[in-house]
Amino acid sequence: MKFAVIVFPGSNCDMDLLWAVKDILGEDAEYVRHDADSLDGFDGVLIPGGFSYGDYLRCGAIARFSKIINEIVRFADEGKPVFGTCNGFQILTEAGLLPGVLLRNESLHFVCKTVRLKVENNQTNFTSDYQKDDLIRLPIAHGEGNYYCDEATLETLKENQQIVFTYADENPNGSLENIAGIINEKGNVLGMMPHPERAVEALLGSEDGVRLFRSIVKNYGKARANA
Repeated sequence: MKFAVIVFPGSNCDMDLLWAVKDILGEDAEYVRHDADSLDGFDGVLIPGGFSYGDYLRCGAIARFSKIINEIVRFADEGKPVFGTCNGFQILTEAGLLPGVLLRNESLHFVCKTVRLKVENNQTNFTSDYQKDDLIRLPIAHGEGNYYCDEATLETLKENQQIVFTYADENPNGSLENIAGIINEKGNVLGMMPHPERAVEALLGSEDGVRLFRSIVKNYGKARANA
């Protein structure tokens, strides 16, 4: 597969994502700037964490109007995989590709540590390399990771099994129902606050994140090969 790693002014996890898929998994990957207008030739999109446009208005709100977003929306509408972590998750909600919104942490403090997550749904193209109810360790680093949606949206997320990851031991940000990551109804867009790209080698303290990227390659790479 060939991945596009989207780079906004203020992105700071773009190199981590490139490393995870290119150097760890051996897939092809390139940086794509926020002002690009094409994703031709790419099979997957990765949106990194950071502080796009300084988060000066609202996390992801300015990035949502970048030229590349229209192309990402088209890409997602075609059923191709789009993954966003941390600020990438915030951008996906602002762009309307995922429901809900990310609010300030309940503590009003930036939180940076490793947490345990529970795999709520392993029947997705992003999580098939996990077992259901697996407990995995991934780092978080955010000030606005408090996931919120209205009651009707929450019921829809539950009914469609769109809640993919939850915080297992503690809720570090006040997120509704301990939600740490969700997918869209079609199942090809995943957003999560924790950073799997920072947990792809034992040297980093955990290798649990590599299975997420391996799942993408197994499922979408196979589909591409059979197309």
